Amino acid sequence: MSSSILRALMTAGLLAAVSGLARGQVANAQTETRAATQGLVREVAAVASAGVPAWVAYRVPIVAGRRRICCGDSMSGGRCLLEGGGMVMDTGDERANGTRVALEPPASLLVFARIEAGGITRVRTFTPDCDIDAGGMRLIWLTGVSPDESVAWLSTLVTSSSDSDERHERVAKPAIAALALHNDGAADRALDSFVAPARPEWMRADTTFWLGSTRGDSGVAVLRRLIASDSSDKVREKAVFGLSISRSSSALPALIAAAKDDRNAHVRGQALFWLAHKAGEQAVAAISSAIASDPDTEVKKRAVFALSQLPKDEGVPKLIEVARTNGNAQVRKQAMFWLGQSKDPRAIQFFEEILSR
Repeated sequence: MSSSILRALMTAGLLAAVSGLARGQVANAQTETRAATQGLVREVAAVASAGVPAWVAYRVPIVAGRRRICCGDSMSGGRCLLEGGGMVMDTGDERANGTRVALEPPASLLVFARIEAGGITRVRTFTPDCDIDAGGMRLIWLTGVSPDESVAWLSTLVTSSSDSDERHERVAKPAIAALALHNDGAADRALDSFVAPARPEWMRADTTFWLGSTRGDSGVAVLRRLIASDSSDKVREKAVFGLSISRSSSALPALIAAAKDDRNAHVRGQALFWLAHKAGEQAVAAISSAIASDPDTEVKKRAVFALSQLPKDEGVPKLIEVARTNGNAQVRKQAMFWLGQSKDPRAIQFFEEILSR
């Protein structure tokens, strides 16, 4: 075989591989590709009008960051079953289930929607490094879908759902996730609209995770506003968790503010719990301040527990200080309990000192 023919074959193989990665590696599908010239809504309606169960898929730019999105435990031969399990988002460098090792973070998000009986019955998201088995289903790839129209369409799937049916779990929640992963300002505006006071509690609560995990400083700003103003303790508690998973530098001050100022003792306690996982001087100071100043004994006890979750070189000396000096007997007792659980030599020495008096 001549070198020119070999180069041509190699080039063709490389182009095929690149094309496959652009769409995602999907096997066992009755595949058709269409240009979304009528717009996403009309193209989906056209597929639905055929009356045959099918998946529609397209790709949009994904938010920056190292993340791979694949599936849970629903796999076959190393491929995710499109008709099967849920979503797993890996934000580390390790290889996730059903993925190939990628040299660079993915630039695209693949959005899949299952159509049956004229409506959307499932939404799923993947990154192109996830291998997918379509289970013999009809699959229509749409090209030329803009992020703005994707966000607008996904928003209608969210707002037309309730919290009491299967559509909530299989359409609304994954649609919020898909939307939040769009690298587009329209996604910020849509998420902000989902947490407006008039929205249902479930929608506000479900949105908080994605505001924290994907939207950076803009997400933190919305979460901070929610914690300050939302009437639901559940939503504010979820917003606190959203802050705890944010990688934005503005998240820690907002979490500390929630630990100090939220009107609900349980929410303050949850903020303290997540602060313990942040560690650092600011977090330790906020936890210590709660022990000294919070008016609710249960919050003080929660703060003592937070100290026990810190690295031992930070937490154990603080626990000893609380056990030795705090004016609240219940708080001192809690500190001594967690010192006992630590099995740290400094704790043992402290107990020996107390018992020898």
